[in-house]
Amino acid sequence: MKRFKFILQKEFKQIFRDKGMLPIIFLMPIMQLMVLSFAATFDVHNINMEIIDKDQSSLSQQLISKYASSSYFNILQNTPYDADNGESLQTGEAVIILEIPQDFEKNIIHHQPTQLSAKVDAIDGMSAGVSVNYAQSIIRDFQDNYLQEKGLLLKNGLKINISNLNWYNNSLNYKFYMVPGLLVLLVSMIGIFLTSMNIVKEKEIGTIEQLNVTPITKAEFIIGKLFPFWCIGMFVLSLGLSIAKLVFDIPIQGPLSIVFAFAMIYLLVVLGLGLIISTLSDTQQQSMFIAWFFMIVFVLLSGLFTPIENMPGWAQDLTLLNPVRYFIEIMRNVLLKGASWADVKMNFFIIGIYGIIINALAVLLYRKTN
Repeated sequence: MKRFKFILQKEFKQIFRDKGMLPIIFLMPIMQLMVLSFAATFDVHNINMEIIDKDQSSLSQQLISKYASSSYFNILQNTPYDADNGESLQTGEAVIILEIPQDFEKNIIHHQPTQLSAKVDAIDGMSAGVSVNYAQSIIRDFQDNYLQEKGLLLKNGLKINISNLNWYNNSLNYKFYMVPGLLVLLVSMIGIFLTSMNIVKEKEIGTIEQLNVTPITKAEFIIGKLFPFWCIGMFVLSLGLSIAKLVFDIPIQGPLSIVFAFAMIYLLVVLGLGLIISTLSDTQQQSMFIAWFFMIVFVLLSGLFTPIENMPGWAQDLTLLNPVRYFIEIMRNVLLKGASWADVKMNFFIIGIYGIIINALAVLLYRKTN
């Protein structure tokens, strides 16, 4: 019993003696709770919708106004013809393209069934299903309101149907949505955790002093630390893509060269961030806590589990600083949508700037003494 008390006292003293650990233990969990409890939501809001109104009648405008007044939909544009043939779904600007047929008002006035059609971005099968249900509920409300205004009953024959066509994931297979994102998560975790313990481990065992007295430059030192883990990350990505195709039958619609080119730059970002953590940490335990904190934030603000569009505005702004977000977008858009270089070039530009800044900081913050 005495030995157990002695061990407990020793551990608590060691934790509270390390001033760097106190903010990690108490401050970071509070920050995570405050930020991520708002961002990690499964509610579907702010559904971007494009409407093609071929009827251009007063009733079609009334239906459109019901979508516009709903808190669930954002009307991107309202055109009388199919202007882009689904381009807004390809670019990710719209989640649903709703088409109102030419005889919409005529059919309703004459109590004839009328058919609306919807094209849905179904990469995220769960969100797609919820979005379609919301769209159908507004159709039902519109129908009920019209019947009440005219004093009609359902037996009079008025019936408005909506048919939907799921793009990019016809079967609504949730694995098609999750596996590319989980592969990004796996590569990121391997990169940041391995490198975050690298330099600090050398500090603990005392070998860092031997490296400091060598004539090697700081840049050469950082590159030497990065390259082995960069190779490991690329190997894990290749293996993961093979498993995704062979085991889960994930479709590969676009060129894999885009995925690998982006991964080459992306790994420099997460590995550089891991080295910054390792440089600033005094113990491996401290570096692991910091790396885990960043990974939790990156994952829940990446759109991996919940669409970014459903988060509050300030949380959506935070995701712009999240490198994981951009890789997940690349993976899903290339593998499932068949995106080309023109569709993802902005992601390359952002992650390239990110990589330059992170690795420059890794070199500058490494304290080398000759």
